[in-house]
Amino acid sequence: MRLTLVVLLVAQFMLAVDFSILNVALPVIGEGLGFSLGNLQWIATSFALCAAGFTLMFGRVADLFGRRRLFLGGLAVLGLASLVGGLATNPELLIIARVFQGLATAAVTPAGLSLLTTAFPEGPLREKALGLNGALMSAGFTTGAILGGVLTDLLSWRWSFLINVPVAAAVLIVAPMVIAESRPTDRPRLDVPGALTVTAGLLAVVFGLTQAGEHGWTNTTALLSLAVGLLLLIAFYYIERATDAPLVPVAILRRRTVAWGNITGVLAFLTETSLVFLLTLYLQQVLGFSPLAAGLSFGVLGLGTVLGGTLAPRVIARTSTRSTLLIGALIQTVATAALLALGTTSASLPLMLAATFIGGIGNMLLIVGFMVTATSGLPDHEQGLATGLATMSQQIGITMGTPIMSAIATGAMTTTAVTGILGGIHTAIAVNAALVLITTLTTTLFLRTPTTTK
Repeated sequence: MRLTLVVLLVAQFMLAVDFSILNVALPVIGEGLGFSLGNLQWIATSFALCAAGFTLMFGRVADLFGRRRLFLGGLAVLGLASLVGGLATNPELLIIARVFQGLATAAVTPAGLSLLTTAFPEGPLREKALGLNGALMSAGFTTGAILGGVLTDLLSWRWSFLINVPVAAAVLIVAPMVIAESRPTDRPRLDVPGALTVTAGLLAVVFGLTQAGEHGWTNTTALLSLAVGLLLLIAFYYIERATDAPLVPVAILRRRTVAWGNITGVLAFLTETSLVFLLTLYLQQVLGFSPLAAGLSFGVLGLGTVLGGTLAPRVIARTSTRSTLLIGALIQTVATAALLALGTTSASLPLMLAATFIGGIGNMLLIVGFMVTATSGLPDHEQGLATGLATMSQQIGITMGTPIMSAIATGAMTTTAVTGILGGIHTAIAVNAALVLITTLTTTLFLRTPTTTK
């Protein structure tokens, strides 16, 4: 059982690192392969589109055709795509590699989470496993930012891709020996219309968000894409109501734990990942830090999230999942609001480090509470669907955060001087804190049912 947990956690940690490892290296990759400035964002966008757009479909596919099979297949694709990306000699080949990395992430993440939730019975053991998973996942985002800078400075940006290859190979060797297959005996048909509609809808929404972040919220392409995505998701809801074997049974969406748990998940990931973006902007544009120094500054955030992940199961055991969500949201709100005192000199650095450490603890209480809430009270044969929904919430939150906060910060900047940039960052931080506070209010008002109710 422990070896199974280790294998699944290593895979999830690797996926989390993969999300952020290229951020620091993007300008170097652009210069090395000849990306134009306008096309450079597609290195991140192509990955985000596939990781967010296909995750719900793959979560259900894992339920129907085998979670271990999809987990191993996705890891093999990830390793191969990372090898291709590391050896790429032109922009087109790199983008293709990023697309397949995104698809692999959309397959491995829900499959791995559902293997974890079905391996441990609902209760303290599962909560502890999800706490460790959340801690390592969040630490992986921070590690990726640091590791990307170190590898790019000391070796080459190519190692930001190639580092995945030996890790994926090791997991592929060990996993078949320790992870049992998990799938239902009666295999219903896959809801193809629902899968196509929700995937297209999510792709359109994520594309619209990335375009809004790149070109502004009045951009025609962004608004049109968001409108099309919304219509497709509405169509998906009505398709699911009418079909006999829905991709997402409407009854599941009506569960308060699933619905409000996933709303909490979107806000938790949206606020913390976008806060990292805002503080990266602060460190580099206001304090004048190098990309590597800025990345290293987030090491304390990583420590906070690891501590929060280990504390979360204990807090849940002593109080309740709902109380844990409230405590985490309040801690994160206060820590984020404290960042409004950041100034234009390095004297503000101790405040930033302390606030990000404490905020990381609060955010991890939120994330673990969200995962426990969103996957509790459901039978094993629906765990792939539950973790697919949770993963989709995670990906949407990560994808939405940076474009939204970037647009707010840019719109509030009065000048390009340091004080003008800091004013825009302060405005976005205030909005960020308000969103976490909204999480507190929604949890208090709507999440009243016990998360363990069958």
